[in-house]
Amino acid sequence: MIIGVPTEIKVHEKRVGLVPNSVSELVRAGHNVLIQAGAGAGISASDADYAAVGAKIVPDAATVFADADMIVKVKEPQKSEYSQLSANQILFTYLHLAADEQQAVGLMSSGCTAIAYETITDAQGGLPLLAPMSEVAGRLSVIEGAAHLSAHQGGRGVLISGVPGVDPADIVIIGGGVVGTNAAKMAVGMGAKVMIFDRSLPRLRYLDDLFGGAVTTRYSTAETLRKAICRADMVVGAVLIPGASAPKLIQRSMLADMKTGSVLVDVAIDQGGCAETSRPTTHEDPTYVIDGVVHYCVANMPGAMPRTSSEALNNATLPHVMALANKGIAALHDDEHLARGLNVAKGELVHPAVKEALSSLSAA
Repeated sequence: MIIGVPTEIKVHEKRVGLVPNSVSELVRAGHNVLIQAGAGAGISASDADYAAVGAKIVPDAATVFADADMIVKVKEPQKSEYSQLSANQILFTYLHLAADEQQAVGLMSSGCTAIAYETITDAQGGLPLLAPMSEVAGRLSVIEGAAHLSAHQGGRGVLISGVPGVDPADIVIIGGGVVGTNAAKMAVGMGAKVMIFDRSLPRLRYLDDLFGGAVTTRYSTAETLRKAICRADMVVGAVLIPGASAPKLIQRSMLADMKTGSVLVDVAIDQGGCAETSRPTTHEDPTYVIDGVVHYCVANMPGAMPRTSSEALNNATLPHVMALANKGIAALHDDEHLARGLNVAKGELVHPAVKEALSSLSAA
């Protein structure tokens, strides 16, 4: 199979779909890999590094899209990219279609087979291709939140750890999954006072055991969450319903009762965000303020740490890339977990949660 890797073109996105070590494995298995010139620059992988492991360097994205049987990316294709896809191609990347009707229409129109990293499952019921970026995003959420608590960033001027005689920051984490757990690890390590909300009692028990009293766990109800948010210096939105839009747990009316200069880091923004006031931002212009609350809603947070993120992502994606390269679409029939990654096929939405979120398109 011919596998193509274009340079990511989303604003400030420096990750790459395949790192040189992954290319080496694919070439050794007998596959051809096309790398757009400069695709690895963001992780300090030169064209020469890719050529040394057997990749063919091509001058532009158009060549990649024209010649490859499978396109491997990191972020969802932009309009100039999905317009180049065709019915005989496989697209393997993050899609997050529930919050992106325009992209869904574009992929349906292309006729391609679009497989999303974020809906592939494993035998334990987890999301193994989402987990590495969730780990990065969870840890980074607290780092970015702490930076934006500084007064010159519009925040309350609160040092997350406090100092002797002065309280640390109050951090509320909504969701106790991979993002929330990693956010809590970072927040606890930085000395903050941390409360985690979730609606799974087994998960709350796990978190209580994991952190040994270093965090407070709470069952999430509208009222308990509202009270906690109003006391918080930082709120991390870490809610995930696989393939579906994130629930709007923070209403606009709550902002008026939140502390002026508090920070909301909405990691769920890829799925539409968990606050009514959340809208996607970029690393170039990451925040905006509504009712005195600083909103940090960067849709590709791990892109800020492209070397760590690309290596971690490839550790999870390579076995699936290899399976698709070896077997093509037949790989979906052989692996029920990989099959759950199928979002678009033959011009139609096929993933149940995505179909529900974009029901108007399915009905059409």
